[in-house]
Amino acid sequence: MATVVISVDAELAWGSHDFESVPTDRVESARDGWRTLLDRFDRYDIPATWAIVGHLFLADCEGEHPEHPSLDGWFDADPGGPASTSSRWFADGLVDALLDSPVEHDIGGHSFSHRQLNPDLDREIARAEIAATAEAAAERGLDLESFVHPGNVIGHCDLLGEYGFTCYRGHGPDLPYDGTPVEPARKLLSGAVGGRPRLVEPSIDEHGLVDVPASLYLFDVDGTPRRALHRAGFDPVLDRAKRGIEAAAEQDGVYHLWLHPNNLVEDSAVDRVERILEHVDDVRARSDLTVETMAAVAERVRADASTPTV
Repeated sequence: MATVVISVDAELAWGSHDFESVPTDRVESARDGWRTLLDRFDRYDIPATWAIVGHLFLADCEGEHPEHPSLDGWFDADPGGPASTSSRWFADGLVDALLDSPVEHDIGGHSFSHRQLNPDLDREIARAEIAATAEAAAERGLDLESFVHPGNVIGHCDLLGEYGFTCYRGHGPDLPYDGTPVEPARKLLSGAVGGRPRLVEPSIDEHGLVDVPASLYLFDVDGTPRRALHRAGFDPVLDRAKRGIEAAAEQDGVYHLWLHPNNLVEDSAVDRVERILEHVDDVRARSDLTVETMAAVAERVRADASTPTV
């Protein structure tokens, strides 16, 4: 089925709370980026999977989370208090905006505190991260199905099904997102013109979950390189995304794009996203292309797998 999937890693301050140097501009722009992205999805009637850090679902907290078996100091940056006074650490209205959208978005999980779920991570910490995410969402009346691993470090997938998750974003065929830094030159090359678009094939893994691999991160070419290319009137990531969208329509494949709300720091970043969504809408209007969420893809893959062959 010709399909575009878009997943959003919604983290606010949790995405960098353990960094030695916090990217202040990205943290400060995250809430505006969230609303801008939602506005563009609504404008083009495009549903997306919003993988939200579990803590963001809370209405308040004490800041220490003593019930969480994490490492000492992991929650030191959490100021606690009510959501209304700590907008970087709680969604405070942003989840409501998603629920009020005329578009049927898929709200998923992104761990509770953006702890990377390395395969060698203590089992109880991994369980707590997954369980607390599902529980915080359930308090909002939400049953989460989709999961995105922080830092794209995939581990402990067998625990996901225990807490209601049915699918996750797997490693794509382009770059090995495993939590290790990628050299700027390699990032630039990953978005350059040329090469075949990376269509993916969702599949059921050994735990019965559907792996919906990523095709392209929309901000591999970011910061100074993106600004320079924008001034030159050319955006290799935009070009690559457009070719992937067209390939999905032509080859009856799946093309999975992903990004963060805090990528939308500058107008050029918003412009990139808008032009991609506009292209999705255009190709959809003249072909059999559809836009599906991760949860919708997972449901379809499971249904196909259970249908007996003649």
